Amino acid sequence: MGSSPQLGLAAPDFTLPGGLLAGEEFERRDYTLAAARGRAVVLAFYPGDNTAVCTKQLCSYSSGLESFAALDAEVWGISPQGVDSHESFARAHGLRMPLLADAGRETARAYGVTAPGIGVRRAIFLIGPDGVLRWKHVALLGATYQSLDTLTEQLSGIKGA
Repeated sequence: MGSSPQLGLAAPDFTLPGGLLAGEEFERRDYTLAAARGRAVVLAFYPGDNTAVCTKQLCSYSSGLESFAALDAEVWGISPQGVDSHESFARAHGLRMPLLADAGRETARAYGVTAPGIGVRRAIFLIGPDGVLRWKHVALLGATYQSLDTLTEQLSGIKGA
């Protein structure tokens, strides 16, 4: 595992292909972190589509998107699977946030969350509207995830700062 970005510093920028389930359409495009400036972004790295804990985690965040939106924040899921896998995953579970494909794991490496065996550790990075890393949690074992309440509480702190 590489070193993770430091709190209070600019988050590593990236551009990844991804898609967003909007009604019946899965809208594919590239997502660039720098282009999201002005809004907080929750980067949710997860090991894999259609796995038990990842599905519970992303369904939880998807069902709470209004809570994130109320804090002027977006949630992006990032894993090594391709955009076709993400589309199937989003459709199967009604996931309403962008799912990004980090097939080469370059972004996971930049954020220090690659792991032997599982590929990518479950991790959350909260990026402020200014592009600065404000909070992070990197799991040693991926059996649990940060709750919606924890993330919205941390985001509230960012907005109040």
